[in-house]
Amino acid sequence: MTEKELQEIQEISSLDFSIKKTGKATIDSQFKEVTFIQNGEGVSYFSDLDSLGYLAKEGKPFPSFVAAGPRQKIFHVPAWTRAAIVTCGGLCPGINDVIKSLVNTLHYGYGVENILGIPYGYRGLIPSYGLKPIPLTPDVVDTIHEKGGSILGTSRGQQDVQEMLHSLERMNINILFTIGGDGTQTGAGALALAAMEKGIPISIVGIPKTIDNDINFMERTFGFETAVNAAGPVIRCAHEEAKGAYNGVGLVKLMGRDSGFIAACATLSNSVVNCCLIPEVPFSMDGPRGFLQGLEMRLRSKQHAVVVVAEGAGQDFFHDQEKKKDPSGNVIKNDIGIYIRDQISKYMNSKNMECVVKYFDPSYMIRTVPANGSDAIFCLHLAQNAVHAAMAGMSNLVVGYWHGQFTYVPTDLAVKSRRKIDPHSQLWQSVMAVTRQKERWL
Repeated sequence: MTEKELQEIQEISSLDFSIKKTGKATIDSQFKEVTFIQNGEGVSYFSDLDSLGYLAKEGKPFPSFVAAGPRQKIFHVPAWTRAAIVTCGGLCPGINDVIKSLVNTLHYGYGVENILGIPYGYRGLIPSYGLKPIPLTPDVVDTIHEKGGSILGTSRGQQDVQEMLHSLERMNINILFTIGGDGTQTGAGALALAAMEKGIPISIVGIPKTIDNDINFMERTFGFETAVNAAGPVIRCAHEEAKGAYNGVGLVKLMGRDSGFIAACATLSNSVVNCCLIPEVPFSMDGPRGFLQGLEMRLRSKQHAVVVVAEGAGQDFFHDQEKKKDPSGNVIKNDIGIYIRDQISKYMNSKNMECVVKYFDPSYMIRTVPANGSDAIFCLHLAQNAVHAAMAGMSNLVVGYWHGQFTYVPTDLAVKSRRKIDPHSQLWQSVMAVTRQKERWL
């Protein structure tokens, strides 16, 4: 075991995976013929024998997530419960699937009839915007899974925590589901802590929404698989365009601000890609191992190339430009796709080399498509487990997925940092093997 691996074990072992509760669960659940999760059930963070063996040898407990699922005792009285759902941040495939499953599980599973949709993100909890909550029933959400986007609308940006909490109190909301990424869940965590400090029994449960698949302590977030599938036809079109011209280059920019999971997985599922560029792996444009010379070598041998780049890759090339942030606090990335397109044309002209670049940016098309079958099922399970947690009185958590099992992750851990591709991982090594880009550059 390396020193780095030992350090990781020690760091993970020091973390608190416990879940906060708004009160003691004393009410019998209405669920019948289900397997209830017992107190103390968990999902181990580590699955490899070396890590588990080391912990056992040192006499340390295995760090574990709280297992997700229905509890035999619940906290909130279904007949008195008023639940609300809010969607924040950018759009992502599967949001409507989550909303529908939340409503149906609350209504049919627990008998909760008062469910509200908060319009346009957290601003829907700020009275000055004048936005009216939307009553949600099984009939209202019956076919929304067939559509992309969010029937509730969304927005970015922070809102005043105390003002949002006051709005929840005035509407008698005692369960709030927050569908969003790290910015959304950071706000949800602050809201949950504020409620606990005031002794207000509101369960606030997050469902992780990030198309980039970059929320920490979970292997998968909804919408990611659909995004990878939706990128396939674009890459295939780029390949045909590249082959259709002498020295043609099909350049595709995909989403991925800080993590290149979509670009990497889309590359693996479409083996026509010759180069994949992601934020986690720096690259140079010039020089003997630079991107441009590698592309020249590829064109001289095959007369066409397909390049996939994540939106957050190569930001070092813009170091002299002012960093700006969006309303959610995310650094706005400079357009690496346009930059690479222009650099290719400039370089090939300097070599008196014919080259035709066809540039594709399908970002907004991809994030607004309906969820595919696998993602829809995943959304269902996330929503069901979110409802189970909320009804049991849990709060300040995000539903996760680890080692093939659903878990409850403390919000502060989920937003602690973004998950990224390890350049030494099997995922990235597979990308290297498929593209063979190491033979020419990088």
